Amino acid sequence: MSDVLSLNGIVISSMPMGENDRRIVLLTKERGKISAFARGARKSKSPISAATNPFAFGTFQAFEGRNSYTVVNAEVKRYFDGLSKDYDAICLASYFLEIAEYFSGENIDESERLNLIYLSLAALESKTFDSKLIRRIYELRTLKINGEYPNVFSCIKCGKTENMHRYDTRAMGMVCDSCQDDKNSSISISQDLLYVLQFVLSCDMKKLFSFKLKEDLFNEFDNFMRMYWNRNIDHAFKSERFL
Repeated sequence: MSDVLSLNGIVISSMPMGENDRRIVLLTKERGKISAFARGARKSKSPISAATNPFAFGTFQAFEGRNSYTVVNAEVKRYFDGLSKDYDAICLASYFLEIAEYFSGENIDESERLNLIYLSLAALESKTFDSKLIRRIYELRTLKINGEYPNVFSCIKCGKTENMHRYDTRAMGMVCDSCQDDKNSSISISQDLLYVLQFVLSCDMKKLFSFKLKEDLFNEFDNFMRMYWNRNIDHAFKSERFL
């Protein structure tokens, strides 16, 4: 029998298997996204029952098999159970997990994505920030982790960082005033929005939810993210229908 592995992560999906078992998908710091079985987890007296529910964050003890893992024990550090008391919050949180499951990979370093999920769920549960803002921040930082995000740091044509006021939707990047030649393929970007985009993409993860936006600036941010996400993410997330 293989050695027991200690994996730090979060349950991003869970489904019943047979009469008493569960199959869960974990996003872990050490192994990325993995599938695991939890034997007897659906029994009322199972010591790992609660640890196999979505949003359970902690340390999972597991054996590695040929095609999947088997979880034998878990120490949950946070359940994010406050989310379940708010329908809108739980729908948005489920959307976050679905995005993480779709974009994450196996046997790669997913510590940044794991950290993003944890901080986003914590911000959502705290009710300190507008949930719509949390969503857009989460989506934009996810794009950064994926390595496919809008170029908002320099002109995509000449590389200059000054006098950038329009975003080219075809080339997916900012263009400076000198290089702007086709306004039909670009949209106007305020300097405030440009700063927000740059901040979310480059700041330390712990500072992601350290700001709020006035309504007009948030609406501009919201519209930009809706445009970019719909143009570049070719996947329909089931949980998005409830948002």
